[in-house]
Order: sequence, then C-alpha cells, then structure tokens
Amino acid sequence: MKQKVIAGLFWKILENGGSQGVQFVAAILLARLLTPAEYGTVGIIMIFITIANVIVQNGFSTALIQRRQADETDFSSVFFFSLGAAFGMYGLLWAAAPRIAGFYAIEELSKIIRVLALVLFPGAVISVQTAWVSRKMEFKGLFVSTFGASVISGAVSIFMAYEGFGVWAMVGQQLAYYVALTAALFVAVSWKPAFLFAWESIRQLLGFGWKLLAASLLDTLFTNLYGLIMGKIYNEDVLGTYNRGEQFPKLIISNLGAAIQSVLLPAFSQSQGDRAAMKGMLRRAVKLGAFLALPMLFGLCAVADTLVLALLGEKWTACVPYLRIMCVAYSFWPIHITNLQAVNAAGRSDIFLKLEIVKKVMGLGGLILGIRFGPVILIAIKAGMDFLTTFVNAWPNKKLLGYGIFRQWADILPSAILSLAMALAVYMVGLIAPGGAWMRLGIQVMCGAGIYVTAAAAFHMESFLYLLGIIRRKRDQ
Repeated sequence: MKQKVIAGLFWKILENGGSQGVQFVAAILLARLLTPAEYGTVGIIMIFITIANVIVQNGFSTALIQRRQADETDFSSVFFFSLGAAFGMYGLLWAAAPRIAGFYAIEELSKIIRVLALVLFPGAVISVQTAWVSRKMEFKGLFVSTFGASVISGAVSIFMAYEGFGVWAMVGQQLAYYVALTAALFVAVSWKPAFLFAWESIRQLLGFGWKLLAASLLDTLFTNLYGLIMGKIYNEDVLGTYNRGEQFPKLIISNLGAAIQSVLLPAFSQSQGDRAAMKGMLRRAVKLGAFLALPMLFGLCAVADTLVLALLGEKWTACVPYLRIMCVAYSFWPIHITNLQAVNAAGRSDIFLKLEIVKKVMGLGGLILGIRFGPVILIAIKAGMDFLTTFVNAWPNKKLLGYGIFRQWADILPSAILSLAMALAVYMVGLIAPGGAWMRLGIQVMCGAGIYVTAAAAFHMESFLYLLGIIRRKRDQ
C-alpha cells in the first residue's frame, strides 16, 4: 500500500502539474489578449456551470471509491445515471439563461451559458472514469490524458483569442478540454461502460453519496457566492481581477490538493478498521502537504507584485492584493483536505455533512460582515474564516484517530516558520534586485528555493529527509 500511495502521488502530482501548467501558460497568454471585464463575464457563467457540475459529478464518484466492493454493475449504473442528471441540469440552465443574463444586465450571457453548459455531458463521463482510476490507482493513464487535453484546449483558446473571439475563446477552451479528455480516457483507462443498470446499486451508493453531494453542493454554493456578489454588487471588472489573483495560489493548492485527495481516499478506505495505520497516513499527509505547499504559497505572496507585472502586465496590477490574501487562505488547505479525506474513508459522510453546515454558517457571518467594507476586506475576512475552519475539520479526527488540530499545527509548525522566514528574505531581495520584472522574479525564485532547501537540509527536517529517501530509492531501482 505504501508503494502504491507513493507511486499514485507521483503520477497524480505530475498529472495535475502538467495539465495545469499548460492551462496556466494558456491563461497567461489569454490575460494579455483579453480584458478583466471579459474574464469576469466568463467567471459569472462558470459559477453556474460549476454548481451544475457538482450535482452531476459529486457524491457518486466518491462513493464508488470508498465502497469496499464496487463491481461493473455499480460503475455502469452510475455512468448512465450521471448522464441522465446531466440532461436534467442542462435543461435547467437552458431555461434559466435569459434570467441570469437579465440579472447581471449582460445580454451575451444567455448564449454563452447555453453553449458552455454542454460540458456537463462529458463531465458526467469523466467523473466515473476518474473514480475507476482512483480506485485502481491507474494515474499514469490519467496523466497522459489530461496533459494532452490541456495542450489541445490551450491551443484552441489562444487561437480564438488571437482571432478576436473575446470571451468565446474561454468557452472554446472549456469545451475542447472536456471533449478531448473524455476521448483520451476512453483509450487510456481500462474501464469501459457496459449496458448494465441496477437501481439497487444507485440506491446503495446514494446512501453514502447523497451526504457528500449535499456537502459538496453546499461548499460550492458558498464558495461561489463570493463571485456572485462581486459580479452583481461591484462589477465584472472586480470579479475578473479577483479571479485572476486567485488563479496563482489556486494552481498550487489544487495540484497538491487533488493529488492528496485522489490518492489518500482509496488508501484510507483500504485501511478502514486499522486506526493506527490511518493515523500514521494522515499525519504523514499533513506534514508533507505543509512542507510542499507552504513555501510555494508564502513565496508566491512575497513575489506577487513582480510576478503579476512580469506575466500579466500593468493592466492586472489591481489583482496583487487578492493574490496575496488568497495565498494566506490557501495555506490552510493541506489540513482541510487530509482531515476530510480521513473522515470520508471512515464512512462517516454524516460527519462530513455536519462539518460543512457548521463551516458555512461561520462563513456566512463573515460574508455579511465583509460586504460592508469593500471587495478587498471581504476576501481578507474569508481568509480569516478559512483559518478558523481548520479547527472544525480536524475536530472529528481527534476522536476517530487520536490526532487533533493542536497536534497537527505542531507538526506543520517547522515548515510554517521556515516558509515565513524564506518569504521575508525573498521580499527583501525583490526590493534591492536589479533589472526589470523578469530578472527580479528569477532572482527571487532562485533565492527562495535555495534558502528553503538549504535550511531544510541543515535542520534535518523530517519531511525533507523522507522525500529525499524516496528519491534515492527510486534512483536505485
């Protein structure tokens, strides 16, 4: 199991890093061709598409992974059920499109929603394919598929933006990605749908999955509530600026977080009943997640102004405060993700749902307070709430596994202190470094990486030595 987890993490991180790296490059090029208002327009639409996708995809995929014995009938039943849900959600979005466009006073939204909502159909298929991948840990095929889909969709979007299609360039990117990924996974993944369907399978999976679906829907609705408010109360320029600032730290944490989530859930699930083994895996995941994520997020916070100027240009400098605040907010995610996966793997979807309700009540209070002070303060309060919710997510595992939040904070404290010291040094280097934005950025990145790795080796940090041992074993094989 240990070797499977290590190999799975390697391919999953490579998959996310490769595909999101390509998408990141495409987004940088698009940012130079499009305006913040155009980004904000698509950002409004993606809120509704994301919510619909949660209903189509979530719940069943996690239930398939968590279930001790999932057979061909289970996977095929979920496949056809998810497609049916996609048809239902597409019909709702088609009917609601004119009202959404009228609410935001953007006439073009109606057409864009009806076209972009087509991603629900390949999304339904992908959710079952990736559940199979996670269960069987066939992450190598997923890496090849997502990387290829990212290259194709990136090329499509850049071409369309260059030809003057505006917001439709981002619509084309989404459609191309989903279609290409579905096709590639049919070739790369060993599972294929069969003409099998059993309501009993759906009923049993719903017994576990509906709570996860409700929790995921609640989380998605609340997370995207910020975008809905910023797009309506302020304007699409503010929303586009916020989305662009969030993009950078989100790229880091979504890559690492998706790897942890995809690999740890099946690993935890196969260790159900072994409290010591689950606690050991959870503790290792918290430490490694913090050791890898914190230096990248703190370092990104330190170079934010230089990075935006170098990659996006002066028209996007307003996104720097959002970028820095979201770096702080996302730094708590290794704790969030690992704790929640342990709860899911223990089969306690009821606890998972209760946690989401508690967190959203807390967050709603912060949202109501933040609206009064403008968009930057609104997002700053959101970051503060993300810190407080680490205590909520970790609470069940103190009882389930004997690993509470204070012990978790103690485990990540060395990485946090080292990352903060490195970030301060990097920021100071940026004040005195010579040359233009690109040269300063390069100097800062090299200094930050050098300081962190050297200090981790000098202080014999446990996570550093653990990763070094893995690298040496892989080299010797």
